[in-house]
Parts: sequence; structure tokens; C-alpha cells
Amino acid sequence: MKRCLVALLQLYVYWLVVFVIQKPLFMAWYAGMYRERGLLDWLSVAWHGLPLDFSLAGYLTTVPALLMIVRTWLHHRYVGVLMRVWLALSSALVVLAFLVNLGLYEYWGFPLDSTPLFYFLSSPKDAFASVSAWYVVFAAVAWVALSTLVYLGARWSLGKDWNHGICPHRIVTTLVLLLALGILIIPIRGGVTVSTMNTGKAYYSDDQRLNHAAVNPLFSVMESLSHQEDFGSQYRFMEPTKANKLFAELSRKGKGNTIKLLNTDRPDIYILILESFSSKLMASLGGEKDVAVNLDKLGQEGVLFTHFYANSFRTDRGLVSILSGFPAQPTTSLMKYPRKTAHLPSIASELRKVGYGTKYYYGGDADFTNMRSYLVSQGFNDIVSDVDFPVSDRLSKWGVPDHLVFARLLEDLHGKPSNKPMLRVVQTSSSHEPFDVPYQRLSDERLNAFAYTDDCVGRFVDSLRHTANWSKSLVIIVPDHLGCYPRDISNLVPERYEIPLIMVGGAIAEPRRVEVIGSQHDLAATLLAQLGVDHSQFKFSKNILDETSPHFAFFTVPDAFGFVTTENRIIFDNKAQRVVWDDGGKNVNLEKGKAYLQKLYDQINEL
Repeated sequence: MKRCLVALLQLYVYWLVVFVIQKPLFMAWYAGMYRERGLLDWLSVAWHGLPLDFSLAGYLTTVPALLMIVRTWLHHRYVGVLMRVWLALSSALVVLAFLVNLGLYEYWGFPLDSTPLFYFLSSPKDAFASVSAWYVVFAAVAWVALSTLVYLGARWSLGKDWNHGICPHRIVTTLVLLLALGILIIPIRGGVTVSTMNTGKAYYSDDQRLNHAAVNPLFSVMESLSHQEDFGSQYRFMEPTKANKLFAELSRKGKGNTIKLLNTDRPDIYILILESFSSKLMASLGGEKDVAVNLDKLGQEGVLFTHFYANSFRTDRGLVSILSGFPAQPTTSLMKYPRKTAHLPSIASELRKVGYGTKYYYGGDADFTNMRSYLVSQGFNDIVSDVDFPVSDRLSKWGVPDHLVFARLLEDLHGKPSNKPMLRVVQTSSSHEPFDVPYQRLSDERLNAFAYTDDCVGRFVDSLRHTANWSKSLVIIVPDHLGCYPRDISNLVPERYEIPLIMVGGAIAEPRRVEVIGSQHDLAATLLAQLGVDHSQFKFSKNILDETSPHFAFFTVPDAFGFVTTENRIIFDNKAQRVVWDDGGKNVNLEKGKAYLQKLYDQINEL
């Protein structure tokens, strides 16, 4: 038993060493790219890449653990043969991923994923068309030589003792090895939190080249294969020329006739992204009377958008819509693809160009659904998450309660003053199942959780109101999506996506209600237009305060989409290939919605 456990641990550590060594080798190969980086940066790359390395080492060690269990009960030479085959295969894959990543990075500028495999399987001839025969021969020789070296190291680390002699305590040994397998799940999964391991855990720097160096290439390929999507072939509703024509009208920029909401061009901006909030929680929008009392009050003293829609039904999709002005997708989450989200425009990156400082606050796990890699690539150079709070503050399943997150932001605001305008984004989490909030006002646990977050928002705005910065403060309140209220609401009704948008603060010139239709991905163009910042790169985002812009809302659900105008609200189920909701007008928005979704996937395919 002891021999097996020692051998297993030695093999796991060996794979870790191999993966860590890959980082400086990659950076040395691209020495010109990292010439200005010091020793600390090299060490940081290795350190931040460890989570992926731990995970992949766990994957590569599971089969040896299973073979050891078999060996406990079956003393046969073929067990040893299978072990050697597995070590050889693992070594070949590890080296192949490393070498291909090394060769392609200078051309592609992102870590290796499944794209080369897709190219090779679709056309081996074309895949090698751009390289010489000598290059292929050299790469093949290097692959064989390095794979052999890594394989020999793996066999040496495993040793021979695990395969010698009859085990006298078979049951105990089996149970212990099964326990070891269970323990391996922890690094494989990335811990015991709600997030699972993803390449986003290696992203930590404003310099994407450092992030890319930290990514384990074989892990990146495995993740990409598990989420592979051929976007260019999906949602082909009509001929490209027709889709282009319809989309050109839908994405038409207005003439600049913008309703001016602000009394300053460079306010401090606070975007509060509220977990799961709905218009049905606000009395001022026809909902509950005693839940979001602070949002109702803030909507009266600021600007309340009364016909605003979420783009989707999940946080990762909602964040991309809000912060990047990019609509959500019905079959996937773009946040799972760091190399694609890195090419999206964003509110943060545009504001940084005009002098804003950026910071993001979230009480949960910032690595959930690749969130960290997305935020870093979008221009948030400082991210506060659960690990930045004491363990005693991580009181709920989703991490730190909302009031402590807002308290951290206020504490930072009272610290060293900044001489430049700021963008601060707060993402709440407490109004999410299981609704375990440190607050009790309403008997219904769901509504009480929403009332708690509403209370946190009200207290934050009141605190901000008593600071010297209030006169230049713009607070934007927008949910990520509608969640658990109303209860059991269908995905296929428009009310499922009705959310509030509120702008309040000393920077607001006067209170007003905005009745035009819009959705989350319109916030980017609308906000930047208020600031006089160019938003032309936001292809899908429109300034809903420009009277000459097209006014509509678009949202997606699992394999379905919705399109809303004053004439018609429609939802089309792609699986059923039929309209499942239509009010106001004989499917007048069907072709528009189809064209919009088709062009959305065209754009994703090009990212």
C-alpha cells in the first residue's frame, strides 16, 4: 500500500515539474517578447499557471491509480504493459501540445486550443501547406526525442516497487487507492467551490502575453475540445445578402440627437450589477410594493428606463452583454472562449483610453466561468474577489455577502484619493439561491434576499451621497438577468427578460423616465455617448437615447431568441422551428430576429 501511494505521489509531482518547466522554456523561446520582464514576472507566470498544472497532473495520474488498483487484485504482466502505454501516450500528448503551442503562438497570439486539430482533421494537406518539409521533419524528430525523454522520466518517477510482489492487504490497499483517486478530483476540479477549473484561473495580468505564457497548452486544448463550437455553421436562416441588409438597418447608428442626462462629461462611474433582479420587484414598474424600496426611490430621483430587457438568463452571458455591448448567445457562453473575448470592445477599455481608472468588485469566485480572463482582457486591471476577504467573511455558498463587498468599495474610496476619474463595477451575489443572507425583513426567503441586496444598494448610495465626490458621481444599476422571481417563470415569455435600468447620482441633470425599448448590450453605446466617447466599434450596441437610432430589444434563451419592438414581441424556438410567442403583429419581427442572430454568430466566428 505504501509503495503504491509513494509511486503515485512521485508521478503526480513529476508531471507538475514538467508543466512548470514549460513556462520559462516558452518565455525563453519568445525572449524578444519578454525582454523587458524581470525575474518576478517569470516567477509570477509559473505561479499563476499552477492551478492548471495541478489539474492536468491530476488527470494524468488517475489512470495509473486505477491500474494500481487492478494490480492489487491481478498479478499479470499486462498491467505493467498498460501502465507503460499510458505513460508513453501521456508524454507524447504533453510534448505535442507544448511544441505546437510554441510554433503557433507567434502567428495566432493566443494559447493553443483545438483549432489546429480542427484544421488537420478537415484537411491535413492544407494544414501543412504553409510549412516546409524540413520543418515538418525537424518538428517530428523533436517530438519523438522529447516524448521519449519525458516518458523515461515518468517511468523513473513511478519506479518499479508498485508492480512487485503480491499485496497482502488487498481490501485496505484498494480502499486507500480509491481515497487517493477521490482526492485527485480536488485539483482536477480546481477546489471545492462552485467554479470548476478553466484557463481563466491562469489570467492575472494586464499583459496578455504573461497570461498566455501561464496557460498550460494541453489543458487549454482539452477545455477547448469540451466546448468546441462551429459558430459559422449555426443559425443559417437566410442568404448572407439578405441577413446583411436587415442587420445594416438594425445596427444603424443614430445621427447624434442624444438626450443629455448628465451635467458633466467625466463623472466617476459606479456600475452595480445586481444578481437576478427583475422589474417585478419594483413597485414603480408594476411589481411588488415592499421589496426593492431603495430602487424605487432611486428610480424616482434619477433616470428610470422602463422598457429594458436582459439579454439572457445567466450571469456569464449578462456580464458580456453589459460590459462589452455584445449580445448573449442561445447555445453557448462566449466567456468560455478567452481568445474570442479578448477581441471584444468594452466599456472599461474605452474609458481607460480617456483617463479612467478601473476596478472590479465581486464577493464570489472570480474564476467562475472564466470570468477573470474575461475581465482582465476587457480592461479591469484590479479585481477584488472572495480571496481578498478574510475567511470569516466568506459566509455563504457564493462567497462574501453583498454588504461587505460594498463596504470594501467604500473603504477603498476613502483611501488614497485619485486624480483621475474612476470606473468601479460591483457584482452582487447574495440574491441567489440558497438565499442565506444576514438580513431579515420579509418572511419569503426569496423576496427577503432581494430586499437585502436592495438595502445594500441604498446604504451604498447614501454613503456616497455624503462624500465630496457625490456631485460628479454616476451610479448605474442594472441586473445581470432575471432570476428566481417571479417563481417558475417560463423561458419563453418576454416578461422573463424585463429588468430595470437606473442611473442616479449628482452627475444626473434631472430626474426622468425613459420609455424607449432597449436591452443590456445597449448600455455600452448609451453610456459612452453621454460621455462623448466614440462607440463605433460596438457593432451591436446602440445609443437608445438617440431618437434616430432603431429601438428594439434582443434576448436569447436555450436555443431560442426573442425580439421586441413597440409593434411586436416575438420568441422563436429554434429546436421546434416555430414561433412560441407573438403579440401585436403577425410575426413582423421574425425575419429581423433571425438576421440579427445569424449575424451575431458570424461575428463570433470571426473573433
